[in-house]
Amino acid sequence: MHTKPHRTLASTHSESTTKARTRKRRGKESPAASPSTDGQARPPKSKLREWFEALAFALVVMLIVRTFLFDLFRIPTPSMEKTLLVGDYLFVSKLHYGVRTPVSLGIPFTKIYLKGLTLPHTRLPGFTEIQRGDVIVFNYPPEDLPVDRKTHYIKRVIGLPGDTLWIENKVVYVNGEPQSLRPTMQQYWRIIKSDPRIMLPEVRLAELGIEEVQPTPDPRQVLIMATPGAAEAIAQWPYVERVEPLVIPRGGTYSDLMYPPGMGYSPDNYGPVVIPAQGQSVTLTEENWPYLEPVIRRYEGHTTGRQQDGTFLIDGRPATTYTFRQDYYFVMGDNRDNSEDSRFWGFVPMDHVVGKALFIYFSWDGRHHLPRLNRLFKPIR
Repeated sequence: MHTKPHRTLASTHSESTTKARTRKRRGKESPAASPSTDGQARPPKSKLREWFEALAFALVVMLIVRTFLFDLFRIPTPSMEKTLLVGDYLFVSKLHYGVRTPVSLGIPFTKIYLKGLTLPHTRLPGFTEIQRGDVIVFNYPPEDLPVDRKTHYIKRVIGLPGDTLWIENKVVYVNGEPQSLRPTMQQYWRIIKSDPRIMLPEVRLAELGIEEVQPTPDPRQVLIMATPGAAEAIAQWPYVERVEPLVIPRGGTYSDLMYPPGMGYSPDNYGPVVIPAQGQSVTLTEENWPYLEPVIRRYEGHTTGRQQDGTFLIDGRPATTYTFRQDYYFVMGDNRDNSEDSRFWGFVPMDHVVGKALFIYFSWDGRHHLPRLNRLFKPIR
C-alpha cells in the first residue's frame, strides 16, 4: 500500500515565500499599462512624447495669451524719448480697448501669411475708450500688408475722433486749446548766449539729461535737444540771454514730406485738419479732400477720383458728402523733432490699434551693456 507524501510546515512556508517574491519581482518588471477606451492596454508614453506635448501646450497657451490678453514689445527707436528709451521692454494690454480678432492666416508674430485670404474679423468690447494722452501700440498704417502683419509702432494720442487739430510754431492746438508739453517730452531749443566765447558746460548739460548739442553758424547760438524742464533750467544760467523753441516755418523742403504732401505744412506748422469719426458725415471740399481722400481709399475700402469739372467721385459716383465707418486718431512721438508720426503719414484707423502700453517690465542700456534697474516696472504716463 502506497502512502501519499506529506509536506512539512517548513516546506510549505518556503514555497509561499518564493511565490510572493516572484509576484513582487514581476510587479516591478511590468508596470500596469493605462487602459484605452476600447478596454485594451496602451503602452506608456515615451519621455520624448511627454516633452513634446508639454512644449505644444505651452506654445498654445502663449499664443492665446499674446493674441487675446496682452503682448510684449521692445522700443527700437528714440521717437518717444524721454518717456520711453531705446531698449525698454513694454507690457501692452489688448483688453483695454478690446481684442482685435485675427485678420490674416499665417505664422503668428511674423510677416508670413497666406496672401489673398482675409479672415472675417471684429473687435471685442473693451473696458475703456482711447483717451487723449494715451500711449498706444498700433500697426503702421501706410504699410501694404494685412493689418495684423504690419509693423508695430508706438506713439502718444494727441487728437481724438472729431477733433480739429493744428500746430502753430511748435504748439499743438486741439479744438482751439493749446496742449502743453509733458515733462518727459523733448524737442529742439535755440540757446542764445550773451558771449560767443562761452561754451556750455558738458557736465551740467549731462546732469539735465541733455546728450545732443549742435553748433550753428552764429557762435552766440547753439541747438540742444531737451525737455521743457531742462530748457527752463538753462534759461536761468547767467551767461544765457534766452532759450526759445527751434521752429520750422511753413513751406520749404518739408512740404512734400508731410501728410498730405504739397500743402505747405511743416512739422512745427501744420493743419488744420478734422480727424474723422465713426458715423460722422463730412461735406467734401477742396480744403479737406487732400487729407480725407487717402483715408476713404486706403482704410474705408472705396475707389476715389475727380471729374474734369472737379466733382468728387467715390466708387465712380459723384459725392458731396461722406460718412466714415470707423474712428481715427492723430498720434505724435514725445521726441517731437525726431519722430515719424501722423504729421508725416496721416491718421491711425481704429482697426489698426493693438493695445495700450501700461508699464516697462525690463530695460537694457545698449550703450553701456547694462540693465536700467531704475526703470523696471515703471508705469507709462
